[in-house]
Amino acid sequence: MPAPSRSPFTTLVFDFDGTLIDSVSDITQALNRTLSFYDRPALSVEQLRMMIGDGSANLLRAAFRATGEDLSEALLPEVLERYSGIYLDQPADKSCLYPGVVETLHALTEKGFKLGLCTNKLERITHKILDMIGLASLFSAVAGGDTLPVRKPDGRPITWVTEQLGGGKSAMVGDGPNDALAARAAGVPVVLVSYGYPGGDVHALGADLVIDHFAELPDALNRLAP
Repeated sequence: MPAPSRSPFTTLVFDFDGTLIDSVSDITQALNRTLSFYDRPALSVEQLRMMIGDGSANLLRAAFRATGEDLSEALLPEVLERYSGIYLDQPADKSCLYPGVVETLHALTEKGFKLGLCTNKLERITHKILDMIGLASLFSAVAGGDTLPVRKPDGRPITWVTEQLGGGKSAMVGDGPNDALAARAAGVPVVLVSYGYPGGDVHALGADLVIDHFAELPDALNRLAP
């Protein structure tokens, strides 16, 4: 079925954390278990909320910096592997999904949009969570933070996902500065949600549109039509 006549887009590329799922509690749990292994104090959900979005390695660097001495680059691979293993062992359920996400994604696919995911979360963790919350079948292409040699805010992961979906005119849907910057670098419009992890004022990030509820996305896409 073709995309709606009012919409100029055929493919949509989504961010994951802060856009489709509220993952800060799960990330905090995995990260604090990792920090405990290295005799570091735990961080709060609110502290971690400001660190999410720049990939697992940078999250670990920020967490170690906030709890003592910086994480050395020599130790980083070990810590990253430990954190990844802990995160992979954690359960995930549909309660992490933001309101309206499932219904809206299904409606978009029924209207003919091809959906892809572009996240800085590690790819293997992303696929596991997608499977556990029942969204895997909706996304025909997934780029994690380690899928390509580059990650957001570089625009190439968005371009890669769009190509995997068959090309066409694409739009990015995210929640933070890396999403906005990557979209601009890829030359595609960007819609940001206001409820995620923007690290500041989401309205100051240069999005084409900001929406407060995920269910507003179809109308927002139509509003971006020339």
